Amino acid sequence: MMNRTQWMEDLQKNLSDLIARSPAADLERNARAMMTQAFSRLDLVTREEFEVQTDLLARARMRVDELSEQVQQLQARLDALDARSGPQG
Repeated sequence: MMNRTQWMEDLQKNLSDLIARSPAADLERNARAMMTQAFSRLDLVTREEFEVQTDLLARARMRVDELSEQVQQLQARLDALDARSGPQG
C-alpha cells in the first residue's frame, strides 16, 4: 500500500504533467510573450532606476533650497548696504 506522502507527490506530478501538456500552458506562454513584447515597446524604467532618479531629485531639491537661502541672505545684505549708502542722486 502506498503511503499518503507518496500518493500526494504522485498526484502533484501527474497534475503538473497534465497542465504542462494542456492548452493552458500554451496560453500562459503566449500571454507571457505578448506581455513581454508590449512592455518592451513602452518606455518603462526598472525599480532600481526609479529609486536612483528619486534619490538624485531629492538631493537636487535640497541643493536648490540651500542656494535659494543663500540668494535671500545675499539679497538682504545688498539691501542693507544700499540702505546705508542713502539715496544717490
